[in-house]
Amino acid sequence: TDLEALAVGFLFNEGIIKNREEVDLVQVCPHGDNIDIWLNHPVEQPKQWRRTSGCTGGATAVILEGLHPELRDGFVLEPRAINRLVEMLTNAQELYREVGGVHTSVLSDGERAVVSAEDVGRHNSLDKIAGRCLLDSIDLPRRILVTTGRISSEMIQKAARIGAAIVVSRTSASSLSVSLAEKWGITLIGYAR
Repeated sequence: TDLEALAVGFLFNEGIIKNREEVDLVQVCPHGDNIDIWLNHPVEQPKQWRRTSGCTGGATAVILEGLHPELRDGFVLEPRAINRLVEMLTNAQELYREVGGVHTSVLSDGERAVVSAEDVGRHNSLDKIAGRCLLDSIDLPRRILVTTGRISSEMIQKAARIGAAIVVSRTSASSLSVSLAEKWGITLIGYAR
């Protein structure tokens, strides 16, 4: 679902595009298995892709050391707000309730779920959120990502590109994602209950 957002968000999270204005056309083929994106400027193809820990073996060309996220000013989140955020995530799990077997991620401003995305791949759910923000011109002063997926280094990398100051997961975070979150000033909360 939401393949246009998936494709645009992937290009954004990989650093290939910086904004919506760079995209001239997004077109999903009739069978839904190919997406054409035309940009209004040439881009260099990444020289090397590396496989990620995604369940379908995703790929990334972003070098973690080269990423310098532009995060918003920090803010304080009351501990009881974590329960509300996890409840927002649970409420957004429409496809999961119907068929199971998918991850859900929500972008919140701390008060409401602004964008939600579901996908078999946890990485894809964050790409969809990034793409939806670009395609719908969504700009929030506070960005909190809440997800059902494990937070790997690739997940915290995507969260940083999205500009999330806080990342909350119902499950674990890898040691590398904890190190990167500390380096980039992201509050990372795992096993949120």
